[in-house]
Amino acid sequence: MLPPFIIDQIRRREEEERRREAERPRLELPVTGPGEGAPPRPAPRGEQDDVQRGVIVLDLRG
Repeated sequence: MLPPFIIDQIRRREEEERRREAERPRLELPVTGPGEGAPPRPAPRGEQDDVQRGVIVLDLRG
């Protein structure tokens, strides 16, 4: 059995950690679940050549 002061320290640290987690900003992405929305339709063969495509890079590191 741990002494009561050690248990109190552990509780305080856990509460501080929860508080920091709640204050940290979060990124929420709009994700549709299965069955929500229609799947994208492929473009007819003649229109695919005219479509401009690009790349998006997201840096999610801290």
